[in-house]
Amino acid sequence: MLDKNKIANALLILRLSVFIVILMWTLDKFLNPAHSAGVFENFYGLSGWGPTVFMIIGALELVLLTGFVIGFQKRITYGLVFLIHAVSTLSTWQQYLDPFNNLLFFAAIPMLAACWALYSLRDMDTRLAVD
Repeated sequence: MLDKNKIANALLILRLSVFIVILMWTLDKFLNPAHSAGVFENFYGLSGWGPTVFMIIGALELVLLTGFVIGFQKRITYGLVFLIHAVSTLSTWQQYLDPFNNLLFFAAIPMLAACWALYSLRDMDTRLAVD
C-alpha cells in the first residue's frame, strides 16, 4: 500500500537537497564570477563574459530556485532544474573518462536522478509546496 505521507516526505527531502546544491552554484556566480567564467569556458566553450553576465544568470537562477524550493509551477520549475542539471552533467562527460581523478563529478549522476524523480513525481510532492 502506498503511504502518501512517506512519499511526500521523501520528495521534500529530495527537493531541499537539490535546492541546496544548486543554490551553492548560484551563489558562486555572485561571490566568485571569475570561477563561474572558468566553468563556462572550460565545460561549455563560452568565454569573454564579464561578472555582470554571471550576476544576471545568478539572479535568474535564484528566481527559478525560489519557485522550485517552494513547489511553485512544478512542471516548469522542476523541469528547468532537471534540464539545467542535465546540461551541467552532460557537459562534463570528459571527466567521466578519467573517473579516479574526477570522482566528485560522479555525484552529479544521482543528483540528476533525484531531479528526474522530482519532475516525474511532482504531483505527489505536496509537503510544503504552494502549488
